[in-house]
Amino acid sequence: MASINSHAKDLSLFWKGRILWDIPMAQYSTLKVGGRAEAVISVSGIEDLKSLLLWLNAHDICWWIVGKGSNILVPDRGLAGVIIILEGEFNSIKKLTGASQSPQETILIRAGGGCSLPRLVSFCTSQCLTGLEFAVGIPGSIGGAVVMNAGAWGDEIGTVVESAILMNRDGAVFSEPGTRLGFSYRKWGMPRGTVLLSATFALTTGDKSEIKAACKRYQELRLKSQPAAEHSAGSFFKNPPHASAGRLIEEAGLKGFSVGGAKISEKHANFIVNTGKASATDILKLMEIVQQKVYKHSGIRLEPEVHILEGNTS
Repeated sequence: MASINSHAKDLSLFWKGRILWDIPMAQYSTLKVGGRAEAVISVSGIEDLKSLLLWLNAHDICWWIVGKGSNILVPDRGLAGVIIILEGEFNSIKKLTGASQSPQETILIRAGGGCSLPRLVSFCTSQCLTGLEFAVGIPGSIGGAVVMNAGAWGDEIGTVVESAILMNRDGAVFSEPGTRLGFSYRKWGMPRGTVLLSATFALTTGDKSEIKAACKRYQELRLKSQPAAEHSAGSFFKNPPHASAGRLIEEAGLKGFSVGGAKISEKHANFIVNTGKASATDILKLMEIVQQKVYKHSGIRLEPEVHILEGNTS
């Protein structure tokens, strides 16, 4: 893959919008760490995204779609390529069907890939729609949530995805039903480089007070059990089958263990937190120590849930 530095002038001539050059990725990560990206470009519409991807592919330049940065880790060496942020029409939320006429009516809601998940949960609550209460407090974008099949408290977002509008890495736009997105634990099954433009969610009407009460209950559970006040990427490791990553880490004696400014949370062992001065290298070293010690203690090798962005197209 080519560095964008040799194509910077050409990209500036091609792209009519703003380009941010040499940007620290700590600005785009909830972990507040990460090296510099060669360029960051915000895209507001489907046609602009298509033309940008075609140009980058033609020049053999890496690119990554980054949402709200809640589940990514960029190494300190940075990224040679372009970070793409979805804005404009990708932030939309639209009700596709009319108002409810009977209890438990299914309502379809379409949200753009750049829309924040908390904003969608809030919208659904205001519309008396149930099905996404479990997602309250999960940061990130709709695109990230669907690609990661985000979940909590035994529920996953893939179960309420009715369909999605997608773009492949060559710019072709197509639609797929939710049943063909290949959802499994913390991932979907679409090819690398597939971009989620929007997702349509099948929700049901419910009682607003009950929906708000469920959201409050989940939020209280999250605040009680997770280090919400510290910089983290959420759950760092995937839960192995029939096991809890946090429990395995705690049983290996690692709760509170630190490397540099990175620390295993004393509140929840499956959270690596930035105590204020961590580097991405600190976090990666701590990740490796956790994997080694947990494997030695239990024979289970933990896999990171956090996406480590390196030299491959998203």
